[in-house]
Amino acid sequence: MTREVGARGRPRRRADAAFAVAACAVLAGYNNLAGLAPWHRRWYPAVNASATAAALAAAAAGGLTAGDLGLRRDRLRAGLGLGSAAAAPVAAALVLAALIPATRPVLDDQRVAGLNGRQLAYHVLLRIPLGTVAWEEIAFRGVLAAALRRVLAEPAAAAVASTVFGIWHIRPTAEALAANRLASGRGARIAAVTATAVGTTAAGTLLSALRQRSGSLAAPVLLHLAANCTAPLASALARTLTKRRRRGVGLAEKLTLRR
Repeated sequence: MTREVGARGRPRRRADAAFAVAACAVLAGYNNLAGLAPWHRRWYPAVNASATAAALAAAAAGGLTAGDLGLRRDRLRAGLGLGSAAAAPVAAALVLAALIPATRPVLDDQRVAGLNGRQLAYHVLLRIPLGTVAWEEIAFRGVLAAALRRVLAEPAAAAVASTVFGIWHIRPTAEALAANRLASGRGARIAAVTATAVGTTAAGTLLSALRQRSGSLAAPVLLHLAANCTAPLASALARTLTKRRRRGVGLAEKLTLRR
């Protein structure tokens, strides 16, 4: 009887391991390769929403349940509570940084500077929530984490998922550095991208901890939304306040000269 169970268990374990490895490979390459294509940039929310649906379908085919993915309804309240507690200070810190003149330069982002009000609203209300946050949380804290937990202990599963999350951000980081004309030398760019990937891996570890503690994807989703949606709004606010301040200083100088 023991041999019979073991014989059936080995193929299942091999299938689980293959699914986990495939998920790691696909996610490590997706954002760094597909993100280069013009069609992906143009149809970003729709393409990533389709990728989210495909990931959920693959998870269901692989035997992962709603509980495995952090989508159980009875855990939603716990996820919302923990997520709100984690998101509030992040959003408050970004707004405060925009209000304090000394910290406004930290929020300067040329990608946001080129957006008008309608474009900014599109990013904050659609592109980021649907194309970035929902896709990344379901992919990493949902499907990938659940797949890895079937073949690894929880700490190792979280570490691997968070590392892949860091790799996922290599191309976007390089593009952000180029857009803001930072780290112009090759060595400086490599160092900056590496440091950001490490930081993103740490962020992934925190998001994974929120998912595990609450049992719901709602917790990391709320923190992710707070960081990604508040940051461009804070950047736009900081730029507006800086322009007003400069106008005020310029007007004061003109009045002084007239006297």
